[in-house]
Amino acid sequence: MRRYSFFSIVLLCLAIVTIDIFAFYWLQSITQLIASLFLKTLIHILFWLFTVGLVTAIMILKIRLDGMDPRRKHRLISSLYGLTVSSFVPKLLFVVIISILYFANYVFSESESLIIVPLIGLFSGLLPFGFIVYGIFKSAYRFKVYHHKIKLESLPKSFDSVKIVQLSDIHLGSFNYRYHILGPVIDRINNIKPDYICFTGDMVNNYAWELKGWANVFKEMKAKYSKFAILGNHDYGDYSEWASHDEKQQNFNDIKSFFKTIGFDLLLNDSRVLMRGQDQLALIGLENWGKPPFKQYGDLENALKGVTDIPCKILLSHDPSHWIEQVLDKTDIALTMSGHTHGMQAGFERKSFQWSPIQYNYKYWAGLYQEGKQYLNVNRGLGWLGFPGRLGMRPEITLLELQRK
Repeated sequence: MRRYSFFSIVLLCLAIVTIDIFAFYWLQSITQLIASLFLKTLIHILFWLFTVGLVTAIMILKIRLDGMDPRRKHRLISSLYGLTVSSFVPKLLFVVIISILYFANYVFSESESLIIVPLIGLFSGLLPFGFIVYGIFKSAYRFKVYHHKIKLESLPKSFDSVKIVQLSDIHLGSFNYRYHILGPVIDRINNIKPDYICFTGDMVNNYAWELKGWANVFKEMKAKYSKFAILGNHDYGDYSEWASHDEKQQNFNDIKSFFKTIGFDLLLNDSRVLMRGQDQLALIGLENWGKPPFKQYGDLENALKGVTDIPCKILLSHDPSHWIEQVLDKTDIALTMSGHTHGMQAGFERKSFQWSPIQYNYKYWAGLYQEGKQYLNVNRGLGWLGFPGRLGMRPEITLLELQRK
């Protein structure tokens, strides 16, 4: 919330109160069907107690944010974010739908509208509320393996059918030291028996202290050959104010050291040559490169040094915007792995159909894409940030199986 001005927070609170005024107006058309005056009054009081409590908590948090312990602050922001979304969205839909039904007089008779319209309106609010609650408490941890087979002309023969597991955007701070949550993830990855594991950025939300105790969890993650990683925009500590440059640098160094502790080779505008017999495959790891306001630490030209002559190249680059700007049709990189978007943690996916609000900001936002002979896979992320859940956008473990074309 520190990135939003006090004026923006006031506008948010005004929006919450405005919607609640309309929602309460229509709520009374439902509570009038209740015979008990006590129960009716109790519902009305609880309605406004929740509204006043939520708005007050948001304002107090904004005022006290700067001096608050970062760990406590993160928990409070996530909780308020969840409460706000789970309250505001259902009420908004309730107001819109019940208003349309009441003013569409030709749909129901006057007697029907006294009962049917309130019940439909109530259902229109309860359904999204239930969906959001499910997204917070269940869907956020329904990890899914997305398996893609990719045919590459440049793939050396000895790398045929190589299995690469891609992980991205874990955001460990959001798990609040609940180490058991990633147990099923570790088990699924180890059951795949991948040749390589690649992590494409955003291990933390911002701070190195988020990593406490997680090393023992990640050490259980096994790859036949090697594990590699790059940094995402949240791994640099750019989203907080620091007492000094040295403090920020120490935070950054601690995050980088964590990858070594868990056996991941961290690539910082660097490359590695993977060998099988006489065959070679180039793995390139870029530091974060995004469109402003995201910072551009990545240097693809420098990262490619030493591997330009290797025909088959795989790139790890956190932000899929980079693929469009510097990779596609500008290099001979066969496959790029990215993350960053989270699929906005909300959307609808059914077989070949995909939709999420994030697609209006990112052309490539989730899944496997092909343009000519070049591929991009955008991982939907394993964790969450901001809204503490996922709505129709399951957390992802990607299995990429490369085959000779």
